[in-house]
Amino acid sequence: MHMIEEGALLDVHWCVLSGSGNRAAEAHASALDFLVGASSTHIEIAEFEDSYFPSQARELKIWLNALRERVSPDIIFTHARGDAHQDHREVNQLTTNVFRDHLVLEYEIPKWDGDLTERNVYIPLSTADMQRKTELLMKHFGSQRSKDWFDEETFYGLARLRGMECRSQSRFAEAFTARKMTLQIGQNT
Repeated sequence: MHMIEEGALLDVHWCVLSGSGNRAAEAHASALDFLVGASSTHIEIAEFEDSYFPSQARELKIWLNALRERVSPDIIFTHARGDAHQDHREVNQLTTNVFRDHLVLEYEIPKWDGDLTERNVYIPLSTADMQRKTELLMKHFGSQRSKDWFDEETFYGLARLRGMECRSQSRFAEAFTARKMTLQIGQNT
């Protein structure tokens, strides 16, 4: 949301790989709310079977290869490499394999697994952005509400810790991992 408001993300292609039934409706509605203000949005919801991504790796890679033929993003956001959830790890491995020449930022998801690690890219969030993000998470992800980690305190707590790490003036931040980044400084074109 912050990156959209600041004009950093104008044309957004939002992909969800495990959306069927209620999860598809949830994913689509959340994308619409999170993408308010973007100049252009494209929402794609695939129907891969939740919790079985490693056994669907070939089909997932075919889907991602087809996506790469249609889209050449400046930034890709995907799950963290060390995420303990098998689907998240598979998505990371395939994303970084298919989109080798792109800036990929790996995001974190707090959960029972205790797989939060050190990050190296921070985006400070204003208090208003943090409030809106938390409100949208609580509004849209009913499928996650039964999990005791899915609450406002968890989201605020993690953002506060990341804000402390990057000395955010607002006290809140999102954190990512960039494994490979190319800087072109003083390039003659």
